[in-house]
Amino acid sequence: MTDDLRSAGAPTLEDVARAAGVSRATVSRVVNGVRNVDPVIQEAVRRAVSVTGYTPNRAARSLVTRRADAIALVVSGAGVEPGAAEESEDTTESGEGNSFTAQVFADPFFGRVVTGVVNYLRPRGMHPVLMFAESSRAREEVVAYLRQGSADGALVVSTHAEDPLPALIAEAGLAAVLFARPARPVPVSYVDLAHQDGARLAAEHLLGRGCRRTATISGPLDVPAGQARLTGFRDTMARHGHPYIPVVEGQFTQESGEAAMERLLAEHPDLDGVFAANDLMALGACHVLREHGRSVPGDVAVVGFDDSSAAPACRPPLTTVRQPVEGMAAEMTRLLLDRLARPDGPVTSVIFEPELVVRGSA
Repeated sequence: MTDDLRSAGAPTLEDVARAAGVSRATVSRVVNGVRNVDPVIQEAVRRAVSVTGYTPNRAARSLVTRRADAIALVVSGAGVEPGAAEESEDTTESGEGNSFTAQVFADPFFGRVVTGVVNYLRPRGMHPVLMFAESSRAREEVVAYLRQGSADGALVVSTHAEDPLPALIAEAGLAAVLFARPARPVPVSYVDLAHQDGARLAAEHLLGRGCRRTATISGPLDVPAGQARLTGFRDTMARHGHPYIPVVEGQFTQESGEAAMERLLAEHPDLDGVFAANDLMALGACHVLREHGRSVPGDVAVVGFDDSSAAPACRPPLTTVRQPVEGMAAEMTRLLLDRLARPDGPVTSVIFEPELVVRGSA
């Protein structure tokens, strides 16, 4: 930038136009992403923007593009429905909202989703707005926020199979992409993992180690991922001559993994292999096994799912099925931006493949 421009204050469109040798209108079209501009002129304008240090006024740009350049990242659950106590009591005051957000931030899965979204949006000059929809009132606020154009679209992570938000967004005709296949069909694009294939990898690994008395700590069975991981594990074990697999349902938390492992040990003290449907539950299972004097993997081999930060933190480090959450979140974001660019494009899905990561626990 020249001394004249520095002394004159913030660079303007006129400054960029003079530096590029084009009209102010042409600069405006390039800055606002209008497509029918000659590539040579676009490059000249971009160089002039760099030289002058011009920064577009987001408010003015929004008036032209009708875009907020912001994406809502919504963590949603079933929560309380209309007619319940929430109509007369604020969820934050009652503690419901606080407990929901505390649960979200305690799970490393959500941090990985945020990382994938932010890393994809940042180079594109866009920003995520984190929102929570743990009640019907909060869901209404999310839909209103999107309708008002405060965000261009939504990336939705549902924590409960009965979550009505995806259907509400679809009915409102708003742009959105889901992380994970919805429990009930809705015309919204999504990314997901081949969960049954991941559970198959876990079963085959335990069988390969010689485990013959295996059990599993499932995820919540009202969640499609929990159902699919249980089905994949059971089916694979059955194909190898093991028709009965003890199951205790967990809630994807370390505490539920500990409680499930206590129950499994009480009912099946001779078990020699455990598949936990996520790493936090596997971490809890390993803790209980150590408390009961069982060595991992000498007495009981343990396999988790996700390859989250809990896996290397476990003692011994956890053998687990990798879910590439950051890459899935980035792809979810790409699908949403593509939807915004082509509103009439088809609804689609992208399924990622799992991978077994072998460490010390099995």
